[in-house]
Amino acid sequence: MSAPGLTSVTLQRGGMILYDGACGFCSWWVRLWQKVVEARGFRMKDLQSAAAEGSVSIPEENLLDDIRVLTPSGQLISGAGAYLYVARRIWWAWPFYAVFSLPGLNWLLWRGYRWFNRNRYRISPYCGLPRRGADDRS
Repeated sequence: MSAPGLTSVTLQRGGMILYDGACGFCSWWVRLWQKVVEARGFRMKDLQSAAAEGSVSIPEENLLDDIRVLTPSGQLISGAGAYLYVARRIWWAWPFYAVFSLPGLNWLLWRGYRWFNRNRYRISPYCGLPRRGADDRS
């Protein structure tokens, strides 16, 4: 039985990593890590396509709130937990999982993730938003 809000979907052994396809940083990040995670059995898909095809059923106003992992068992893991889920399955990233699973450090990871996630459209040159010109500064 799958979790509420999910439809049946065939997943690879690792699951499916779902990201904001409209975010330039997220799209760049996915391309950077795609070979690593696909070698561990994960599939990558943007949240917009996954919702449109019915792989996930998340309210539109919450669709792009977080990166998510849809596990082979149908569990949907969001936010910093998604990074920990993937890191646990990569031998050389396992120390990241172990350290940031500790209570105080887990809180720090989630806090950092939330800050970054709120500001992801403004953080890097990969941002999809138009840049402000010199004339736009007030």
